[in-house]
Amino acid sequence: MKGNEALAEAAVRAGCRFFFGYPITPQSEIPEYMARRMPEVGGTFIQAESEVAAINMAYGAASAGKRVMVTSSSPGISLMQEGLSYLAASELPCVVVNIMRGTPGLGGIGPSQQDYFQAVKGGGHGDYRNIVLGPSTVQEMVDCVELAFDLAFKYRNPVCILGDGILGQMMEPVLFPEMYASLGDPDWAVGNFTAKGKRVIHSCYLNNEDLEKLVHKLFDKYETVSAQEVRFSDFQCRDASIVFAAFGTSARIAKQAVQVLRQKDIPAGLLQPLTLWPFPYRAFKEMQNLRAVIVVEMNMGQMVEDVRLALDSAAPVYKYGRTGGMVPSAKALVEMAEKIHLE
Repeated sequence: MKGNEALAEAAVRAGCRFFFGYPITPQSEIPEYMARRMPEVGGTFIQAESEVAAINMAYGAASAGKRVMVTSSSPGISLMQEGLSYLAASELPCVVVNIMRGTPGLGGIGPSQQDYFQAVKGGGHGDYRNIVLGPSTVQEMVDCVELAFDLAFKYRNPVCILGDGILGQMMEPVLFPEMYASLGDPDWAVGNFTAKGKRVIHSCYLNNEDLEKLVHKLFDKYETVSAQEVRFSDFQCRDASIVFAAFGTSARIAKQAVQVLRQKDIPAGLLQPLTLWPFPYRAFKEMQNLRAVIVVEMNMGQMVEDVRLALDSAAPVYKYGRTGGMVPSAKALVEMAEKIHLE
């Protein structure tokens, strides 16, 4: 199944019944699929007049305790940043999917990973965090959707899924989970009334002390997320002296490079973060026999900063990046690793 369509079906099965989006390549198959699928399951699909409208529609549905998803690609996600800040401050669950394209500016429609900073550092205003997932296969895209909704509701927080133009367009076999069985609206939703009156959800605090209390509350939550929700996978890292660090499509290419290097008796491995935030800092610190890390990204070097923070000068960190919609090659990664191995 095509990645974009598999992700959309996974959202339906994860209980998503409200979808708001706007067409932009290379993610347009998602709203196209949801336009057909939502009415079949009693859901609501709206092609919003803009990405700004879409994220604020999501705010409304999330306030009512509904499972809601919005999707776009790089420039469209930029327009949603104000809404994401509102969602985080209001502690509302929402899944936001970015099928990244070549940037900056309008750029092109080729694949990229140039929105890493925007996602993991909080692209909108204020002190807040998004939980960020980075799948590398169509199956992982399916699995990440269910995980994203679970984490969004567990922590009442936006969760972003970073895909790219390759993952969105490629076709692979997938297995879907069973259809989600709704347990009803959560008790914090605006539709639930109590003896004390209706609930109010907002992100506006005119008293400075109250706003500071909110920020501290949010960061207590983020500490819990960092302690409990780190996810990653490693491929032949146990005895590796040269380790590639990569996510998404770049991880697929790096894995191929590891297999080639192993055939040449060069002990290479791959550490692939699945949660880009919280980042698996400890996984890098605990690696044994490490001589060097090569960070592979479809950008000019963004995740490399987190890898350097993780290692804290314990081993040299190199970066290999392609940008503008260009894709790394396993051959180039093998050559780079061979050169480092001989140093």
